[in-house]
Amino acid sequence: MTTSAHAYGAPTSAADPLAAITIERRDVGPLDVRIDIQFCGVCHSDIHFTRGEWGPQQYPAVPGHEIVGVVAEVGAEVTRHAVGDRVGVGCMVNSCRDCDNCKAGEEQYCTNGSTLTYGSIDRDGTNTLGGYSSSVVVVEDFVVKVPDGLELDVAAPLLCAGITTYSPLRHWGAGPGKKVAIVGLGGLGHMAVKLAHAMGAEVTVLSQSLSKQEEGMRMGASAYYATSDADTFKTLKNSFDLIINTVSAKIDLNAFLGLLTLNGTLVSVGAPAEPLPVGVFTLFGNRRSFAGSSIGGIRETQEMLDFCAEHGIAPEIELIEASQLNDAWERVLRSDVRFRFVVDSSTLSA
Repeated sequence: MTTSAHAYGAPTSAADPLAAITIERRDVGPLDVRIDIQFCGVCHSDIHFTRGEWGPQQYPAVPGHEIVGVVAEVGAEVTRHAVGDRVGVGCMVNSCRDCDNCKAGEEQYCTNGSTLTYGSIDRDGTNTLGGYSSSVVVVEDFVVKVPDGLELDVAAPLLCAGITTYSPLRHWGAGPGKKVAIVGLGGLGHMAVKLAHAMGAEVTVLSQSLSKQEEGMRMGASAYYATSDADTFKTLKNSFDLIINTVSAKIDLNAFLGLLTLNGTLVSVGAPAEPLPVGVFTLFGNRRSFAGSSIGGIRETQEMLDFCAEHGIAPEIELIEASQLNDAWERVLRSDVRFRFVVDSSTLSA
């Protein structure tokens, strides 16, 4: 059995503009939670996925993995959530729960493949459809609580942009005495700056230009450099313990690796469509490391939400109606957003 939901997605192909469609959600099972979605953030990944830039997809395709709302119904065996709870769903809606990574609370690295919020095969054999929709049904273990200290609209981007940057900052030990550089000051980058600053690190922004310098400094950066200036890479050589690359475009990784101090690490969380070459001799110098990081597990996602509520951290958003989504996507591609779009889900049926 299924129930209908309003949604925005690509109806038939990667070339389709987003349009209002009706989708089906499964009925609530014993361990399921049905959420009335109130807001959903817009992520660059939504565009890559829907336009088939990461490989062929099934259509209709409904993106959106920064979902917040209120619990409307729970299954008979649900214990973690109750009707009326403020909750969120991020990039995953299931995993095997049995592999070593899942048992360690790192479901995002499930060795059998986690079930993504959109573009995956769900347990009932259907294609998962994301949060540009009016409701969603998710197994309770993959639903997190939104603390009272966070408004729902600004909480939405934390479910991807927040955890994607929080996880590597925590894993590689950002904190007092550490020099951290953030590449890019977009949806991911501005969250990385705020989080690294709250963790006690000394934060530098490396952006293509100085156009957002005032905002970056306000968010917690102590320095801001333009990467379009060749002198930046001379001035900052061997400077940073950790660099978080947040941009989803091709950059000269070897130039940025040269900014790492002894045993420093450059972590990429942005996901460009094309490969990025790395010179092994650049890694040899200063015993540098190049790493990638995905999102975080469910436990760490809840930790991140609680951390943001405790420290008063929230993304800076532009609230839009569903009918503005196509324009918003084009603006994302032009880096014309400060700093994250969030869709008001009440406008999906307008």
